[in-house]
Amino acid sequence: MTLIEKLPEMTDEGVLNLLANAKRLELSGTPQQQAECQAILPAVEAEASRRLEAKREVTAEKRAKAVEARKATNARKKAMA
Repeated sequence: MTLIEKLPEMTDEGVLNLLANAKRLELSGTPQQQAECQAILPAVEAEASRRLEAKREVTAEKRAKAVEARKATNARKKAMA
C-alpha cells in the first residue's frame, strides 16, 4: 500500500504532520526525498484541504443550528410574555 493510498485512513493530525514534513523535505531533503515529496505533495495537499473544508462545513452547520435554537427560544419567551 502506498503512502497516497493510506491518506484516507490517516488521522487529521497525521495528514497535517505528513504535509509539514513533505514540504520541509521538498526544500531541504536529499534529491531522492525531494523527488518523492514532489510526487506525493499534490495528493497530501488535496487531502488536507478536503478535510479542512469538511470541518468548516460541520462548524457552519453547528452554528446555524445554534442560531435557530436561540431564535426558537427567543420566540417562545416572547410568546409567553
